[in-house]
Amino acid sequence: MPSERHGDGPPPRRSRGHGEGRPRRVSAPKAMRSAAEQLHELLGRSPESVSAIRPTDDGWEAEVEVLELERIPETTSVLASYRVTLDTEGELMAYERIRRYTRGQIDRRA
Repeated sequence: MPSERHGDGPPPRRSRGHGEGRPRRVSAPKAMRSAAEQLHELLGRSPESVSAIRPTDDGWEAEVEVLELERIPETTSVLASYRVTLDTEGELMAYERIRRYTRGQIDRRA
């Protein structure tokens, strides 16, 4: 029996598809939020920012800054950069801490 569709609007969007059987990639803003939220869930610490987001063949890679040790004065607090790997749907696949630094530290990389 054929299914009925009510209304004149376009059919609902599917998360999979474009005819290739591959999942549809989430947008960069959604990937940023997803990376921060899932890392917070794993670490139990709130991310301060997402400092980078880039698409990959398999999804997204983000760098997330997390406050690891709060100190006074604030410029001596310890932060860490985490590389977070997401699949195309925004699910966390892997993470690793790639750098620790004090808040007052300035990058000297060229």
